[in-house]
Amino acid sequence: MRCLPFAILLCAAASGQPTYDLLIKGGHVIDPKNNIDRVMDVAIAGGKIARVAENIPESSARRVAKAGGLFVTPGLVDIHVHVYAGTGQKRAYTGDLSVYPDGFSFRSGVTTMVDAGTSGWRNFPDFRQRVIDRAATRVLALLNVVGNGMSAAGENDPKDMNSEEMTRMAKAHPDVIVGFKSAHYSGEGWPSIDGALQAGKATELPVMVDFGRATEERNLSTLLGDKLRPGDIYTHCYSGLRREVVDGKVNPAMEIGRKRGIVFDVGHGGGSFFWNIAAPAFEQKFYPDSISTDLHTTSMNAGMKSMTNVMSKMLNLGLPLTEVIRMSTWNPAREIKRPQLGNLDVGAEADVAVLALERGSFGFLDSAGARRDGDRRIEAEMTLRAGRVVWDLNGRAGTDWKSFDYTRPRGGAGKKKQ
Repeated sequence: MRCLPFAILLCAAASGQPTYDLLIKGGHVIDPKNNIDRVMDVAIAGGKIARVAENIPESSARRVAKAGGLFVTPGLVDIHVHVYAGTGQKRAYTGDLSVYPDGFSFRSGVTTMVDAGTSGWRNFPDFRQRVIDRAATRVLALLNVVGNGMSAAGENDPKDMNSEEMTRMAKAHPDVIVGFKSAHYSGEGWPSIDGALQAGKATELPVMVDFGRATEERNLSTLLGDKLRPGDIYTHCYSGLRREVVDGKVNPAMEIGRKRGIVFDVGHGGGSFFWNIAAPAFEQKFYPDSISTDLHTTSMNAGMKSMTNVMSKMLNLGLPLTEVIRMSTWNPAREIKRPQLGNLDVGAEADVAVLALERGSFGFLDSAGARRDGDRRIEAEMTLRAGRVVWDLNGRAGTDWKSFDYTRPRGGAGKKKQ
């Protein structure tokens, strides 16, 4: 019997075949967009979320992954990474400091990464061909205001900040480019911010700002109170490098920015997250809007480590788990104007993270190497990208070897013997 796409499930039921490809059974589902926070099952068919409900029969699925005691969430969305690898450039984010996405994303529950300005309008096509179009991870991009992005030449040349070229490139790649990035500028005036904002206004896309080190002229008050628009993103919000917290008090400019609708992103990185900034900010209830890693080869091997490690820090600073998940899924999806991501809507692409919440005695490092103790840690047990199991720490979606069909060609998932 041939089935139309919208009738696949009905056809499967009518033919007596299992309705779903995979059933994630008995996990605690947290889906902030849909206000779900309870034990439910998640069924997947044809790479899409087919059903989210209680007590879906195991017999309705070809494979069942038992998730009792675990948390089932939308695939994590990390909006600050650097993944423009493979160019051969030394000591540059457009090269050896970047990380190929697939080798790091899935094992941390991340299904969507947003490269934060590693490429600019001049070298974005190479980045797309070299990395984005080859990755199994969904890779989106914020385009750097500087033509060559985060190359060894730096990001201080106003002559290379061309908002018209940025706009043209963004309009040529609307499926991938989700905004713009100003970063690391240390010159006089505001050309980096102004150039990015001009492109943002022309395309109605957000601008993410790594403000570098603030000066008397280039200060936080002007940036957050005057320059940035509602929906623009201030990353590295607990760095202390721009006086985000002064004498233990949150800078009033941060509160002004929040009231104006500026988005505050963690952007942990190798040098942008410190306990003596984050802890007092949390005590004063200045929480982030989104959690991100600022992934690169230095940060991943130091205090940052992974998306789940950064999420664990937010959890141990006092945020409820539901809010940590919101800040890692639905919030960042909205910030980059991709509402089809970060949720478990029926019909949505089946990007799913299955997370374990471990309890014990753990230590978490900040960017200076200072340790703060915690009693909870989040780890990724299983990750699905478009319905395919791409990370399975304990083989929950696997078939027991005694009933596995080893005659099946290698590379397949195997099947139970009949």
